[in-house]
Amino acid sequence: MEQSQANLTARPTGLEGVVSVGEWIVTLLISVIPLVNIVMFFVWAFGSNTKLSKANWAKASLIWLAIAVVFYVVVIVLIIGGLGILSSRF
Repeated sequence: MEQSQANLTARPTGLEGVVSVGEWIVTLLISVIPLVNIVMFFVWAFGSNTKLSKANWAKASLIWLAIAVVFYVVVIVLIIGGLGILSSRF
């Protein structure tokens, strides 16, 4: 009983620990570099050495990136389709 209670009060270490402000600054700096950010999102999201909070953030960033790509593809298809309709009328 005492051992399980001690585990509950112990601070998380390793991959469950808190990501420091300095780590977040470097992470955000890397995340604004084109192409490097996509590679690093995959490394952080699915790598075994990444803290859990950073891995979850990277997975969420990849989901948002996928949503943005799908949105832009739909918009481009609609624009090209609209231009095709306009060009066929003239």
